[in-house]
Amino acid sequence: MSITCFIEYEINPFKHAEFEQYAKNWGEIIPRCGGNLIGYFLPHEGDNKRGYGLITFNNLAEYESYRERLKQDKGAVDNFQCAQKAQFILHEKRYFLKGVPETQKFYSGALK
Repeated sequence: MSITCFIEYEINPFKHAEFEQYAKNWGEIIPRCGGNLIGYFLPHEGDNKRGYGLITFNNLAEYESYRERLKQDKGAVDNFQCAQKAQFILHEKRYFLKGVPETQKFYSGALK
């Protein structure tokens, strides 16, 4: 059974561009370190201080191994340090979810 790590960020509403670059960086780092990145999401309308990241793993042990690889990855370390220095992430929560397969409809390619 796979799990999804759902990351909820409270971001500085005046630093969306910095958070967007942070998310783009994870687009290369996460797959390299063994995570299956579903995506990062930025505020568009409404609440302007919430961002989200979703990453799937085959199991919790795979997630733990991924976290160890992140600690050794120069790009990951640099991305974490940039976020700390620029202080665009004010708070972060992680939830671990299991999907209900009968409700999941994944697609490939861009939305039309």
